[in-house]
Amino acid sequence: MSETTKRNPAWTRDELILALDFYMRYSPSIPEKTSNEIVEFSLLLNNLAGQISDYKNEKFRNANGVYMKLMNFRRFDPNVTGKGLQRGGKDEEVVWNLYSNNSHELSKAANAIRNFVSVETGENTFNSDDDFQEANEGRILTRVHKSRERNRKLVEKIKVSFLERHGNLFCEACGFNFEEHYGPRGNGYIECHHTKPVSELQPNQKTNIKDLVLLCSNCHRMVHRTRPWLSVDELKELLR
Repeated sequence: MSETTKRNPAWTRDELILALDFYMRYSPSIPEKTSNEIVEFSLLLNNLAGQISDYKNEKFRNANGVYMKLMNFRRFDPNVTGKGLQRGGKDEEVVWNLYSNNSHELSKAANAIRNFVSVETGENTFNSDDDFQEANEGRILTRVHKSRERNRKLVEKIKVSFLERHGNLFCEACGFNFEEHYGPRGNGYIECHHTKPVSELQPNQKTNIKDLVLLCSNCHRMVHRTRPWLSVDELKELLR
């Protein structure tokens, strides 16, 4: 199958959040597929594609496909007469259940994604780690979250601050101390977790060390292992 005939990839969580935000803003009168609003939205999704996928062709998220995806949401909408287009992906219902009754969180997530569409994030595609689940808000904000957790200067800054306060490094959830268990090999080792909701991340915004906590590898993995991610308090409750 050639590149031009290959089917477009399934819509990502990022795209569906943007689509639901569009749908909720215009429902029940969704603009026509030839309207400026739909054309502009199609352009936005095509710009987004460069950050979440290497695959793209002339039919990728064109106005017709975007309009059809918006119509898919009608099958979940109790305020719309008729069921809308029935063919769609499973994740549409997930996104609908997450955000259709929470317009504030939907708007925050969609705005955050839009804010990063034109920003260079250092990677073109999303590469997940083992047991690191993509955030509810999608790939772009997950990648931004991870890049801020792994900022070397920031990680060293919080380690120094933590050492000054506590005298040694340990997991703030379970208390595990790598140096105590592994000796000199574990000296100075700990992972950093960004606690700020990904929907609140903004381009060029400096990360405050108050938004960071130190976690052992196990606890950090457990925070990110399933959607939605756990808060540190929820993790502590599990440990109890």
